[in-house]
Amino acid sequence: MTLEKPCDRIVAAIASQARRRRRARGLTLVELMLAVMIASIVLAIGATGWNYYREKIRISTAIQDIAAISVGVQMMCEDDRACPAALPASLAKLDPWGKPYKYLALGGHGAIGHARKDRSLVPINSDFDLYSMGPDGMSSAPLTAQASHDDIIRANDGKFVGVAANY
Repeated sequence: MTLEKPCDRIVAAIASQARRRRRARGLTLVELMLAVMIASIVLAIGATGWNYYREKIRISTAIQDIAAISVGVQMMCEDDRACPAALPASLAKLDPWGKPYKYLALGGHGAIGHARKDRSLVPINSDFDLYSMGPDGMSSAPLTAQASHDDIIRANDGKFVGVAANY
């Protein structure tokens, strides 16, 4: 018979507890992959929502810019009794996508041929056209063309300013 010291049992219990703690401290590869996958899904959902929100802000900014430029040009048209042939430098600026706003005075010879048109190919303005080519940077005179669906336009002589697809 061996005599066991009382502290030997305590030391053995502490040592086994320390070994268990050491093993449970790290993450397994499966746990780590699961955490990365969950984080990726959350980021993908968040990024999609963020991009949608940013695009809505850009469209809203373009609508406000076109409305403000339109008021300035209309005042010039009333003062001079004719719309300016080109967008004045004081009103010229870039749209939220980094391209200049497009302007076309419709009073000049042959201007109606280049005017923006609705689905019946009737010009949407009688005084001047003012628009942004939108996010894709492409545009076509008829609003029914695929390239024009995302354009931000001024129509009905300023009574409508918005996305061409909504006109």
